This record gives sequence, C-alpha cells and structure tokens, in this order.
Amino acid sequence: MAHTLPRVKRGYVYIMTNGPSGTLYVGVTSAIAARVAQHRAGEGSEFCRRHRLTRLVHVERYGTITEAIAREKQLKAWQRGWKLNLIGRSNPEWADLYPTLHLD
Repeated sequence: MAHTLPRVKRGYVYIMTNGPSGTLYVGVTSAIAARVAQHRAGEGSEFCRRHRLTRLVHVERYGTITEAIAREKQLKAWQRGWKLNLIGRSNPEWADLYPTLHLD
C-alpha cells in the first residue's frame, strides 16, 4: 500500500508599489498570480487599494509557505532604503513583473 505525502504549499514573498520609489507593500501568498490579480483589481488589501499599489516589482519563491512567511516578516522589519535597494538590484527599471508571472 503506497502512502502519499501531503502536498507542501510553496510560498512567495512579493512587493507591490504605485511607481518607482513609491509606496511599498510587502506581502506573502501561496498563489502569486492570483494574489497580484486581486491587488490590481482593487480586491487585495485595503492598504494596496488606498494607495493604488498595482505594480509588482519584486518576487521571491520559497519551497514552503512557512519559509515565505518568515522572509515576509524579515522584509517588513527592514528599513525602507534596504527594500528600495533590494528592488533596485533585482528589478532596476522597476518594471511591472505581473505580465511575466508563470509561477502558479
């Protein structure tokens, strides 16, 4: 009799903004494309809706949602300048990464 292991949900940490060096929102999800689509439609967080944060500028993929949550907490504790540098290194043009998502 074969035993199947429970499927472990991967996780993503992401940063949304309203423009280069604009307001930042750090989030975590197990379904990045669907979650960003919610933000873009104004159905995500109240903070994103209020500040019109529709541009995805940073994504990190993790093997488990637990790892992603730990990283989200770490990034939320970072100074704003550190977050700006992180985005600048991974996405110097601050391009919207949503159209390139093929992760879910």
